[in-house]
Amino acid sequence: MTRAYNFCAGPATLPAEVLQQAREEMLDWQGSGMSVMEMSHRSDEFVSIAETAEQDLRELAGVSDDYAVLFMQGGASSQFATVPLNLMGTDGAADYVNTGIWSKKAIAEASRYGRVNVVASSEDSGFTFVPDQSEWKTSAEAAYLHYTPNETIGGLEFDFVPDSGAVPLVADMSSTMLSRPLDVSRFGLIYAGAQKNIGPSGLVVVIIRKDLLGKARRETPTMMNYQVMADNNSMYNTPATYSWYLAGLVFKWLKAQGGVEAMGRLNRRKAGKLYDFVDASDFYANPIAPRFRSWMNVPFVLADDALNDEFLTGANARQLLNLKGHRSVGGMRASIYNAMPEAGVDALIDYMAEFARERG
Repeated sequence: MTRAYNFCAGPATLPAEVLQQAREEMLDWQGSGMSVMEMSHRSDEFVSIAETAEQDLRELAGVSDDYAVLFMQGGASSQFATVPLNLMGTDGAADYVNTGIWSKKAIAEASRYGRVNVVASSEDSGFTFVPDQSEWKTSAEAAYLHYTPNETIGGLEFDFVPDSGAVPLVADMSSTMLSRPLDVSRFGLIYAGAQKNIGPSGLVVVIIRKDLLGKARRETPTMMNYQVMADNNSMYNTPATYSWYLAGLVFKWLKAQGGVEAMGRLNRRKAGKLYDFVDASDFYANPIAPRFRSWMNVPFVLADDALNDEFLTGANARQLLNLKGHRSVGGMRASIYNAMPEAGVDALIDYMAEFARERG
């Protein structure tokens, strides 16, 4: 069987080696006589899977013992409410940076629980750049500063980590987690939906500095309380066991590839190839300021929107899948996360060049 190149923004492509191992272990995990899907989350077998996954993640991301690592449910979108419920305090406030659709969703949800100060926004420009931090208008009473390092839909990415001073920095790392080295010590809290670079959907990883635990508002649902999750090793209830297991396999795969340093070099090269091709073409264009272009999500438009359907039909025929842009922005989008091989990017560029020659 020949696997297609899947450019979906999420659920995203997974490493073939991971899927093959999961297939081999589907009916019998390491002689247990059970699939991981069937295991009790309290069993010695699954506890070993969970503990190994956490340790591998800590090693990959450089997470110290000063942080708790949580494997929660509800995806990153659930964290839009979970973060303020745990960190904002009663009648509190928080600072948010608005750089795209996911930022806006986080802002809207946090506004239900306290005062949100939008310190900067690039919405007037169509979210084509990140406002310089020297222009941000932070508030003295903010419990934390929240930003979205990579806007998956728009293809906008910060090229710096904001300096939040003594205020905890909170980041939605869904599209960037494990794609390159990161100094976790600069953050109070990181959350990341799994279905980009970590594993399948159904899981969200939270990395929270331990001094920020125990601050949840009284009305915070138990399942959204970080302290409860930390006290119960993310197993207050039955967790997303199979997604957790697959994330653990991805962590092992990443370590075998050379870790986040090697992935960072590869991801930079993949994105550079695609952007260089787009920039050299008069048939394709990318709207984002070059400094802030995402390594993970590359949007582009054709010279004539009337050709979009034909482009996608031809791409699908060549097994280049899920290139249609998000409905809110249109055009095309190639998501090239860790598991997208460089050969997939090369195949996409070859097709784009062929299509431009024939239709340009």
